[in-house]
Amino acid sequence: MAEAPALVVFGARNVGRAIVAERLAAGWKALAVVRSEETAELVRRAHPDARVVRADASDPLSVAEALNRAHREFGRLDLVVNAITSPPRDQPFGGGPMINAPAGRLDEWLAGFVPPAWHVLRLAGQALVARGAGTIVQMAGGSARRAMPNRGPWAAAQQGARALTLSLAQELRPAGVHVCLLIADGMIVTDRNPMPGAEPTAAVSPADVADAVAYLHGQKPSAWSHELTLTPAAETWTP
Repeated sequence: MAEAPALVVFGARNVGRAIVAERLAAGWKALAVVRSEETAELVRRAHPDARVVRADASDPLSVAEALNRAHREFGRLDLVVNAITSPPRDQPFGGGPMINAPAGRLDEWLAGFVPPAWHVLRLAGQALVARGAGTIVQMAGGSARRAMPNRGPWAAAQQGARALTLSLAQELRPAGVHVCLLIADGMIVTDRNPMPGAEPTAAVSPADVADAVAYLHGQKPSAWSHELTLTPAAETWTP
């Protein structure tokens, strides 16, 4: 009997947890990588069949150990998703006006997103190239596509991760590994931002993202997407 496919998700509190749920329901095995014990307990209660490990994706040794653990315990690795987003909580979202920002603000916003993306992308790439198959999905927000007022530091972080993802996609296509940037171009419903009373078309749900990840993994090499954008119908941005 063939082994069940295996998933590793970095950042499993909201979007990542929905991806775990969707893949478990499809008969997969899943390892959820989280930063806090609070999130670890949340995942364990909701999904007792999932493996859970606490780790910091900004530490390459932690990323490597999570991937190695999945391979040891599941016997294979098919899909790696980086759903980590870690903006500073003590600042206006996006970083605020650039001309009023202190010199170190850019570093603060880059630190929570670009180094984790770098480590997850390159180490997941190594693991899947060795197998000769598999999918890597890097999550990003709408600022990966365009800059916005008062969000310069955040846009720099998002677009940095986009550049890394699309570079890796080209590097790994000949090895049979599918790499894609998945952009949620709009608000995402989370436990910190539940958007009570909002219209269903006003925001992306974590389940929407999970469905998109499943779609990307199911693509054939003859028609891979390397960048996919999810936009709520009620979103009012200007292309």
